[in-house]
Amino acid sequence: MTAVLRFWRSTVGKKIVMAVTGLIWVAFVILHMAGNLQAFLGAEKLNGYAAMLHGPLAELVWLQRILLFVALVLHVTAAVQLTRLKSAARPVGYHGQKYQGATWGSRTMRVGGFLLLVFIVLHILHFTTNTLRPAAYFPGNLYANVVSSFRIWWVMLLYVVAMAALLGHLFHGTWSSFRSLGVAKPSENPLERRFPTLLAAVVALGFIAVPLAVFFGVIR
Repeated sequence: MTAVLRFWRSTVGKKIVMAVTGLIWVAFVILHMAGNLQAFLGAEKLNGYAAMLHGPLAELVWLQRILLFVALVLHVTAAVQLTRLKSAARPVGYHGQKYQGATWGSRTMRVGGFLLLVFIVLHILHFTTNTLRPAAYFPGNLYANVVSSFRIWWVMLLYVVAMAALLGHLFHGTWSSFRSLGVAKPSENPLERRFPTLLAAVVALGFIAVPLAVFFGVIR
């Protein structure tokens, strides 16, 4: 236990925890995106997928939820503590600082992370617990709930904005996770990040596709 606490209290330890927990969420959003895209295959396919998650795979889904919750708590805690350590080390920033080695993803990580945290809560209340019902609710019919919700312009826009935040978070977060774990080697061009760029673009577009398709009448 002492070794674990010593590891957690170190800056390197926190970065490794952030990297591992971040990659856990990356794996989840990829699987979640693949599930969502079944909306393009019709109501029977999407509703069958939802029934499987609440039926034969229910126990596995609950284990996944526990893992994701623990990963989220550790990820956010490590991020906050690292930010405080950085601020304490340099309470006054560089005068006239220019972001020569930074990307838009790295500069928006804090704001984007906060927006994603809020979105996760709203998304759970919307489609998991059905507490928030911006449109007509159809018990046991995920397809109908998706269509009725994303026909509303502000619901569609909320999801699009959240996925824009996810785009930046995935772009920088995936790259920095690989760096923290020693997978990615330093390169001559540190801003050239092909895999994180491709991953972030595919996942964000995959999530945005369903709300836009419903809003513009492609999915009915």
